Amino acid sequence: MSTLARIVALLLALVVLLVAGGLAVVGYAYPALVQPLTLALTGTGVLVALVVGVIAAGRR
Repeated sequence: MSTLARIVALLLALVVLLVAGGLAVVGYAYPALVQPLTLALTGTGVLVALVVGVIAAGRR
């Protein structure tokens, strides 16, 4: 794996963590809407699915 690929993978991981944390904060601020942990995990799952789709499309 090249250095550029490792840097991109690290940045993607950081973005996923940042978005998951942001979703948890939003869920915590408005607890009547959703539970914070469920919201963060759902958002993380969606982001991971998108990243896996991009990786799979790039390998073709």
